[in-house]
Amino acid sequence: MNLISGAPAQEQERKINIVQGENYVDDDPRTVLTTILGSCIAACIWDGVAGIGGMNHFLLPGDGKHRQPGGDAMRFGVHAMELLLNALLRRGAQKSRMQAKLFGGARMIKGLTDIGEMNAHFAESFLCEEGINLVGGSLRGEQGRRIQFWPVTGRARQVLLAKETESILRAEWVRPQMPASAGNVELF
Repeated sequence: MNLISGAPAQEQERKINIVQGENYVDDDPRTVLTTILGSCIAACIWDGVAGIGGMNHFLLPGDGKHRQPGGDAMRFGVHAMELLLNALLRRGAQKSRMQAKLFGGARMIKGLTDIGEMNAHFAESFLCEEGINLVGGSLRGEQGRRIQFWPVTGRARQVLLAKETESILRAEWVRPQMPASAGNVELF
């Protein structure tokens, strides 16, 4: 038996970090999708019957004009949400069974346009228009978040970050590391 940290290798979690403009879909029960959010949004959508789910991470809501593939389009919610839904459907998910949790949308800098609120409103409206049940998550507020999402089951964990705006904004642009932390909240 090949052991890593006292557990069989096949049972080890496989963490996939999702950064701005990315999405990922998986049906492996060992997969954990992770990201760090400030004003950005991560949509965690899954079909529990098919045992598949995914996460995206977008910067701005978008206005429908940014549907071309690649480039800056990936930063816009309208494009990111369509890509995630289509990837789930291609892998056997059914829209009628999909459920979602939304995270992010914090107001990171007072006195400027509240991009977080715009993102949160967009994401909620998009799910409503698509008929996808929003069953949880954590939107708005003034703190960044570290998110973990298990795409097969829909389980999610959030850790609120200290109110250090500059470091959180920088973290949204780079691949995050997931250190162990106290104060975790799990959403079922």
